Amino acid sequence: IAAEVIEHIDLDRLDAFERSVFEFARPGVVLVTTPNVEYNAKFEGMTPGQMRHADHRFEWTRAQFQEWIDRVCASYRYEADVQGIGPRDQGLGCPTQMAVFRRV
Repeated sequence: IAAEVIEHIDLDRLDAFERSVFEFARPGVVLVTTPNVEYNAKFEGMTPGQMRHADHRFEWTRAQFQEWIDRVCASYRYEADVQGIGPRDQGLGCPTQMAVFRRV
């Protein structure tokens, strides 16, 4: 389980995380959660472009998260289900997004 972890990794180091988990460890199931940047608009006092935590290196939209999931699945022979965590806004989704990867 990598709960609210990947957004703390520099994007140029994310491939090392992917390889460590999906290529070398190869667990049967991997859960990854990360903030949904689209939902930040609902948080009082947050300005556009502001991240939820000063240590976040990035925060992804739902589409960006899905692109990453698709690439990981294609590269390392996993399939994934994507779910939202928290209250769902019709247009913005949930505050947290989660991928449940299963090794093929």
